[in-house]
Amino acid sequence: MKLAKEISKLRTKKEVVNIALISYIKTHQRKEMLKLFGKVKWDGNLEKMRSN
Repeated sequence: MKLAKEISKLRTKKEVVNIALISYIKTHQRKEMLKLFGKVKWDGNLEKMRSN
């Protein structure tokens, strides 16, 4: 905990834990999104979208 507080410059254990939980959740969500890679068909025209 001491090292985490030093590295993050946060003052309380609660702040460190909250930031760690947010980081964990975001990492988990990214991993879940990667599982969909190549499985979702996108139908659109990227060039047309960029020109608007």
